Amino acid sequence: MSSLKLLQDLVAHDDRVWCVKWNPTGTLLASCGSDKKIVLWGEEEGKWVAKVHLTEAHERTIRAVAWSPTGTYLASCSFDKTICIWKRDDTGVFGAIATLEGHENEVKCVAWSVSGEYLASCSRDKTVWIWSCEYEDEYDCLSVLHSHSQDVKKICWSPVEDVLVSCSYDNTVKCFKDDGDDWTCTDTLTGHESTVWAVAFDGTGKRLVTCSDDRTVKIWQRFNALDNSASQKPGWHCVCTLSGYHDRAIFDVDWSAIHGAIVSAGADDCIRIFEENLTAQDPLREPEFFAAASMPRAHSQDVNAVSWNPVRGHLLASCSDDGLVKIWTYARPE
Repeated sequence: MSSLKLLQDLVAHDDRVWCVKWNPTGTLLASCGSDKKIVLWGEEEGKWVAKVHLTEAHERTIRAVAWSPTGTYLASCSFDKTICIWKRDDTGVFGAIATLEGHENEVKCVAWSVSGEYLASCSRDKTVWIWSCEYEDEYDCLSVLHSHSQDVKKICWSPVEDVLVSCSYDNTVKCFKDDGDDWTCTDTLTGHESTVWAVAFDGTGKRLVTCSDDRTVKIWQRFNALDNSASQKPGWHCVCTLSGYHDRAIFDVDWSAIHGAIVSAGADDCIRIFEENLTAQDPLREPEFFAAASMPRAHSQDVNAVSWNPVRGHLLASCSDDGLVKIWTYARPE
């Protein structure tokens, strides 16, 4: 049997916490929230402690943070319509080096590409922006994408190529790629019946997981012309829907690149973990996932974000409207 156990409550925020993200080596956890500060947590003698507080860069709620692939840079985005870039110097100290402006409304999410060449941001203004990071500490807007008709909630880059996906209040997921001249929308994924709150890739970049206000988690797979599936045309297709596990909106999902488990969390204060039934795996059949573990009262209020540690796969972080960040340990099924 699988189990999810609380390892530690992390207390440092003065209001709701919106986002938690591990750095690429899994040694630092960044959290941010309505108190307009970023906290960097590190492990000391087996306990996670607040090592750094980053403040005064944003005037309103900090909605999300994202690490660069090297872990040298941290990006934060805010309801004040700006994005801040933080850089770690040779002594390990983080300082704000740039503020990116242009969005007309609250910035909801920010994410670095796997190559480190691009930074993406999305906003309540319905746009997705692609920023160039090719020149050291200089950021230029390469493209403004108007593919969504409503508030864009979250963005995520493929772990293997510079392909970006976004999800929105318009109930869709969009895929973007540089076609040589500009960034264009290559696919639109439909199937959710309400707001799509979050999207995440698996470790191969060939599958996506999404979650929605419709209380479902959907698994999507990208097929190409060489796949041995005559029933699917090339492109992204929904291959599995998980429903009945959350009884309110699902706000976040994450897919572990280490062990392949999916975690979901939302407005029912619950965290759930799903594992794939690999014994039933058949390239011509839809994948099967089962509920492996759950924590019904993971937080006392809405769980806003969950994040698997990218190196120590058993560690999971969560954050909530209750102002807490929590570290969990996940024991997988035998």
